[in-house]
Amino acid sequence: MARLILFFVFPTIVFTQNNPISFSMQQAINFAMKNNNSALDSEKDVRLAELQKWQTTSTGLPQISAEITYNNWIQQQVFLVPAAFLGDNENDFAELVFGTRQTLNGTITLNQKIFDGSYLIALQASKVYLEISKNAKEKNFTEIKKVVANAYGNILLVEKNLLIINSNIELIKKTIQDIQKVYENGLTEQENVEQLELTLDGLTSTKNYNIILKKLAHEMFNLVLGLDIETDVKLTESLEDLIAKSNLNKFEISNSVIENIIDYKIASNNLKSNELLLKLEKSKALPSIDAFLNGSYLGNNDSFSFFNPAQKWFGASSFGINISIPMFSSFGRSAATKKARINVDKSERKLKTLRKELEIKLKTAENEFNFANQDLKLKKNSLILAERIEKKNQTKYFEGMASSFELSQAQNQLYDAQRDYIEAMFTVLNKHVELDVLINQSIN
Repeated sequence: MARLILFFVFPTIVFTQNNPISFSMQQAINFAMKNNNSALDSEKDVRLAELQKWQTTSTGLPQISAEITYNNWIQQQVFLVPAAFLGDNENDFAELVFGTRQTLNGTITLNQKIFDGSYLIALQASKVYLEISKNAKEKNFTEIKKVVANAYGNILLVEKNLLIINSNIELIKKTIQDIQKVYENGLTEQENVEQLELTLDGLTSTKNYNIILKKLAHEMFNLVLGLDIETDVKLTESLEDLIAKSNLNKFEISNSVIENIIDYKIASNNLKSNELLLKLEKSKALPSIDAFLNGSYLGNNDSFSFFNPAQKWFGASSFGINISIPMFSSFGRSAATKKARINVDKSERKLKTLRKELEIKLKTAENEFNFANQDLKLKKNSLILAERIEKKNQTKYFEGMASSFELSQAQNQLYDAQRDYIEAMFTVLNKHVELDVLINQSIN
């Protein structure tokens, strides 16, 4: 019967209005994109990647730092110098103390990268990381689309089944009334009435089961959208409406179609990432060059009087360049480079294999969708035939030309045909969703 699907757990949003909330399928998808944890986390991950990109970029821009150092000698250091320097005994040493007890030094420094191979690679890597985050978001959103569409279809399936069951219950009740009159006139047996009553009991039981399924399907749908499970929701599209929209334009399995599939994008970015890691390992053998400019002021005093206007300050400034050249790493860089190259080779093979797999997957999805449509037409023809057979058996039974068993069998066949037709519509919808999600198109 209905196939209820387990979904992600989303946060709930409580609506207090009395009127039910109406959703088309696309409206439901759009709502879910904004109101569940999975979608919100994907948005935050992209934002984190954007901030990481700027953080990486900023390391190559001018860096300014300031430092203030205060030093208070509790006991100043004593230096020994030959006494001869002071005109005393040449064999003796004199004890001298240099400087003041307290110093205050303020320094400001400007640093600027001139060349760093690893920085250039890091810039490229941050862009790829941002793409990977966007791809992860896109992958998550496609899963949400699929889940919402299935939840929407589950409700329509259960509701359609309930309509059929109610229709058949009314038909059986009328038949029982008619046969009861025939029985009262002595023209049929009690077993014929009892047989139809058993059929009615079975349909009533099935109806009660589907009422439970309908409630569960609505609760699942609300959960997917981020609504309180008790929220009154109305679906504005029927299975027939969605089937009418499912006629896809023919497309060729081209490079553009393959490369637009999210799984291919993810694999492609994984290759880019490994290529950048290879470049990074190679760049570690290159020198790095940094320039700096600093200025400082130094104050000396035996007491803390640095804020005295009479305090003397001595300024100093310098400019320089630092050059760092890697010389020897005991073949560690070589090993790291070889590992990175192996990972690139693996990623290239995976991407080629994935392309072939996706080509097959696309063909399979398209064939399954086309087959589902063909099966729907067959099920519709079977339904028309079952309706015609049931009507003929109704007439033949009351004319005494058919048994109650034959009538019951015809009615059961009609019910099965109705149910098969609805299931076929649901299958077309699911195959359509699978194909649209695969080729990264909107469902409607």
